[in-house]
Amino acid sequence: MQSLLKFITCGSVDDGKSTLIGHMLYDAKLIFADQEKALELDSKVGSTGGAIDYSLLLDGLMAEREQGITIDVAYRYFTTEKRSFIVADTPGHEEYTRNMAVGASFADLAVILVDASKGVLVQTRRHTRICALMGIKHVVYAVNKMDLIDYDENEFKNIVKQIKIMTGEYDFETMHIIPVSATVGDNITTESAKTPWYKGGTLQNYLETIDVTDHSDETGFVMPVQRVSRPDRTFRGFQGQVEVGEIHVGDEITSLPSGETAQVKSILNTNKEVDNASKGQAVTIQLDTEIDVSRGCMLCKDVNLHTNKMFTSTLLWMDDNKLVAGKNYFLKLGTKMVPAVVMNIKYKVDVNEGTHVQTDKLYKNEIACCDIACSDTIVFDEFKHHKELGGFVLIDRITNMTSACGVVEHPLRRDDNLTWHNMDITRDLRAQQKGQEPKTIWMTGLSGAGKSTLINEVEKRLFAQGKHTMLLDGDNVRMGLNKNLGFKEQDRIENIRRVAEVAKLMNDAGLITLTSFISPFASDRRSARDIIGNDNFIEIYISTPLEECERRDVKGLYKRARSGEIPNFSGISSPYEAPENPEITIDTTGMTVEESVDYLMEELKKIDRIIEREFPDAYRETLVVLDGTTGQNALEQARQFGEVADLTGIILTKLDGTAKGGIAVAIQSELNIPVKYIGVGEHIDDLQKFDADTFVNALFLTETED
Repeated sequence: MQSLLKFITCGSVDDGKSTLIGHMLYDAKLIFADQEKALELDSKVGSTGGAIDYSLLLDGLMAEREQGITIDVAYRYFTTEKRSFIVADTPGHEEYTRNMAVGASFADLAVILVDASKGVLVQTRRHTRICALMGIKHVVYAVNKMDLIDYDENEFKNIVKQIKIMTGEYDFETMHIIPVSATVGDNITTESAKTPWYKGGTLQNYLETIDVTDHSDETGFVMPVQRVSRPDRTFRGFQGQVEVGEIHVGDEITSLPSGETAQVKSILNTNKEVDNASKGQAVTIQLDTEIDVSRGCMLCKDVNLHTNKMFTSTLLWMDDNKLVAGKNYFLKLGTKMVPAVVMNIKYKVDVNEGTHVQTDKLYKNEIACCDIACSDTIVFDEFKHHKELGGFVLIDRITNMTSACGVVEHPLRRDDNLTWHNMDITRDLRAQQKGQEPKTIWMTGLSGAGKSTLINEVEKRLFAQGKHTMLLDGDNVRMGLNKNLGFKEQDRIENIRRVAEVAKLMNDAGLITLTSFISPFASDRRSARDIIGNDNFIEIYISTPLEECERRDVKGLYKRARSGEIPNFSGISSPYEAPENPEITIDTTGMTVEESVDYLMEELKKIDRIIEREFPDAYRETLVVLDGTTGQNALEQARQFGEVADLTGIILTKLDGTAKGGIAVAIQSELNIPVKYIGVGEHIDDLQKFDADTFVNALFLTETED
């Protein structure tokens, strides 16, 4: 049995969670004398008529004391003669459900309070569901305020029946129901004479004796890599906490997702070498061979994990802003963080009835089943098999706030059947053939700002210069590729995603792609930039004011939108989020088409000067990064890039591995491009200025015996 028990208290507002834990601490003499005195004094000015208000031991915020509710999670450590405890007293109000979920994420057991005078409430059901979602296997239902129903046995039995019906769908390992009075102290630390019909013992005794040890038959070994340690050229270690099993020196392990294998050369626990490491220990593992391992990878042995980009999950949405399918977030699972998109909301769960409800959006504190796609391959397992490898959070890419927590239900098989195929004819070769650098010119602005007119004239100018282009117009795309999409938020998101993917394909074909879309949401434009690539994306904001756009409106769209005939109209009934840092901004008010196009063409020619404007004192170079282990391939890459870009230098990486470094001589002699920097590791500190003398000595120095 574990000596330390981590548990939470939860339930609806005013069920008595803080009072219960406060009373337990007070009766068990687990508070200091000065705390006891302060509690007695504070209680005199409270709402208990001078009687001790045990909740004050945990409700420390002024707002909590003024409102009489718990807002933040209060953590307390205490020890009895039999066991040590960490308790998280969580808020009951629906507004602070996210705080309750945070508390549940660390707990082995949940004490869920039920008001005996009210029975099972919606929030009781929600908290039960969240506890199950977070992988809690042991629950105690404390039926509180028994004094308000005169300790009636029949009333208690009715509540027990409600609880058993509610928990029927969950797979809890243990469940115990106790009648208590947090204010009076019945059945908390001592058995109450007022409930002679109850023989199940006190809450404290149950918490002291319950065995919450994980008895699942975990096999193998898993350690997510938190950090690559490279103090010098002679040592490369991988740091992290062992989440599954144990590992020994000499064991063969696999790095996922690469699938490469190596043997464990040494294991460090702090600064001491050890022969083995087990679950829960933070260690540094050194391998006998250089393989592909970085932060976010998994070191594994004898375990089957999934390496996919897509999976089905259950989400608890915690953001004030609603979730709409298609929105982009950062997903953090273990030590890996990647851009991800919620592809669809399959259904949400009615927390009261447990039924599945079809929906296309999700609001704060709702629970739903969703399909998620990541931008890169991640390593994971189903939450039911490995809690540590199947739980994740979604992070808002603008605010960096946690938008949702979730668990992996299962991978999507469609991803298993997909393999990316590398083509012999590359984007660079196509661009070289056309004698141009492929870019996407993304023009955004309100309806009537002049986007379509300007982008059409820009393409004519580029075509006249011999450039190879393709124009994607908003109306034209909706008449073909996206004819199945409407103008609801989720449809707009999907519209922009598809256009961005098409623009990327056209860039890969060597074309300059021009787009004209309102694209009102900053998150959608950011997603488009991510898909296309930041270096290939030029955002042009047509900043023509709303008043001018309305004045130009020959179709009468704005008038119809203001009268309510057209819903979700950008700038009127739907917001337009202006770009904060576009590459080019132009207000066409008072300008002719020719003047506007002249301005844009001049700005497009001066993209390099934008950098000079933003960083006037910056020294600029164009460097190409080459893998030092690829030999002649690196030489050919340098030659190709040199033909399409004005290269000023080379960065040669992986010189800490098997590379001999002779490629530097070939590049210099054949192409006359200097090597400026070399990489001897995976961190920014491992990027060093190239020293010719040191390099030559390293190439030709021979070791001699003394």
